[in-house]
Amino acid sequence: MLHGLIAKDISDKLGKKYQVKSLGFEEGKESKIEGRYLNKNVDITILKEEKPIAGIGVKFVMQNYSQNSVNYFENMLGETANIRSNNIPYFQIFIIPDKLPYYERGGKFRHWETFSLHNAKKYLILSNDDAGYFFHTPTKTLLFVITLPSLKSEIKNKNEYVDNYKKMKVFNIKTTEIEYGAFNSSVIFNDYETYIEKIVHYIKSI
Repeated sequence: MLHGLIAKDISDKLGKKYQVKSLGFEEGKESKIEGRYLNKNVDITILKEEKPIAGIGVKFVMQNYSQNSVNYFENMLGETANIRSNNIPYFQIFIIPDKLPYYERGGKFRHWETFSLHNAKKYLILSNDDAGYFFHTPTKTLLFVITLPSLKSEIKNKNEYVDNYKKMKVFNIKTTEIEYGAFNSSVIFNDYETYIEKIVHYIKSI
């Protein structure tokens, strides 16, 4: 599971003084972080002496992005503000293919969508935010845009899309070659290793 792999990478770098809780890692459970307004189960929680000291939200979008893109972004800002307003650092990871399917209700394939410069613009703006000033801005965000292998045949529905990939003997995922602009320090674009290092460095400095 993706969350578990990320949690393990962070745990390995933080060392035994810290505990990391996530689905797919060790106990296989999420942990709850106390927000200013609401308590929230968080995808990945970092604890020290059993006390939550940081959280990471992970979102991997695989379909129907355009109709939900505003909600994804607004929800990210809202959950971040809730936790950071309670003086707990909160990080975000947003993963999306540069080309993804759009399905009608019932799973019928309608057309392909692309994660475009227009979609990335709000992350470019976010990258210029001062996280020390804006509580809705994640302490650090990873925007990870990937390119999936091309399908060998046309698809008619969601099941055919999934089956095409299950049949592939080699499944290589690459970072996109699309250029979205110059991201500033609040957002790291397509550099997972640097992002993890930044998180670890920040947590150890608390």
